[in-house]
Amino acid sequence: MANSDLYSGLAEPALNGVRCRACGYVFFPPQWYGCEVCGAGIEKLEAKALAGHGKLSSFATVHLHQGKGIEAPFTVGVIVLDDGPAIRAVLTEKTDAGLKIGDEMRAVLVAAADDEGAHVNELRFAKQEASR
Repeated sequence: MANSDLYSGLAEPALNGVRCRACGYVFFPPQWYGCEVCGAGIEKLEAKALAGHGKLSSFATVHLHQGKGIEAPFTVGVIVLDDGPAIRAVLTEKTDAGLKIGDEMRAVLVAAADDEGAHVNELRFAKQEASR
């Protein structure tokens, strides 16, 4: 699944989710096999744009990582979106300093390079600063 299938490329990216018209369940990432809760068929599924906002549910900082796509340390979090689904994503914060459960988070696109060095945009989540 290409990244463009998962989110829009806007400055404030929307996530491409799915909603079941039979039971109302909303999920991400999208899949078109049927509802994973009530079992309704594909004809009951509809695309749903999910706002890239939610609350931080858990997080962990990775200090040792052998992959080439991201340099340690980096922090991974579970964000419960305001629109329902919980998703796991890399956070813009390299460490967990200053993070706490319940922090408001928002989706952002971050310039990165793929394994071949080509420029790509990655979806990450950043702590939403409190409005004054």
